[in-house]
Amino acid sequence: MVEELVSRYGDLAIVWFDGGAHGPEQGGPDVLSIFEKHQSNCIFYHNMQCADIRWGGSESGTVPYPCWGTYPFPYSHSTNQAEIYKNNFQLLKEGVPDGKYYMPAMSDAPLRGYNGRHEWFWEPGDEAHIYPLEKLMNMYYKSVGHNSSLILGLTPNADGLIPESDVKRLKEFGDEVTQRFSNPIATTSGTGEKINLKLPKKQKVNQIVIMEDISKGERVRKFILEGKTKKGWQTIFEGSCIGHKFIHRFDEMAVSAVRLNILESKGEPQILNFSIFNVKN
Repeated sequence: MVEELVSRYGDLAIVWFDGGAHGPEQGGPDVLSIFEKHQSNCIFYHNMQCADIRWGGSESGTVPYPCWGTYPFPYSHSTNQAEIYKNNFQLLKEGVPDGKYYMPAMSDAPLRGYNGRHEWFWEPGDEAHIYPLEKLMNMYYKSVGHNSSLILGLTPNADGLIPESDVKRLKEFGDEVTQRFSNPIATTSGTGEKINLKLPKKQKVNQIVIMEDISKGERVRKFILEGKTKKGWQTIFEGSCIGHKFIHRFDEMAVSAVRLNILESKGEPQILNFSIFNVKN
């Protein structure tokens, strides 16, 4: 089955073994070698030989803040179980800032998981449990916006197709993400401890997106976001992790400039994107 899956359907993004795929040394099949032969650019998750990403510690589609992309162990939770499982999977949810392995968290949830249900497989007449758009957006802010990735479980119906109601909600979700984040008021990038974003005139803002160049590593350890108001510079947020993407929502405020002050970093900070928005929800 693994040979067929990884060799006959083109390039795959991720192959997810939810446990039970440990190699011959644990008495299991050698699925990793089959995977590596046919899908060298694909993400593998997971067995005791390899884990390219880690589970984010819940099936809520969210991770807490901070959520670091690095991790102390080469597999996400196959060994070192006492440390990994304590405090409600805290290590899986948060990672560590100076972990030896780059293993970012994934935030997973079933699309049909609303209103007390949690359904990874299709059931007829179950459309009421598709997550509403605003709930999906909340997941987005607390997964993608927390340096994680959002993985939504979709449920093919008895015809092998994604139901139209699910497709419609996914389209609404994608359109809303595009609408909120496609038109920043201002954007910049840069290196060093201070990144300034000056506006041509005072404007109302309520969201900020920051991205590090993670090809150079997650370097930022502590930062402050400030907005210049008529009363002077006001603190918007004090944080630690930025990573691939950090999104912060806050009460609307009128500013003429925004600045990012990086107080601690491991090496020179490399900010790939620093953007401000006024999103109408």
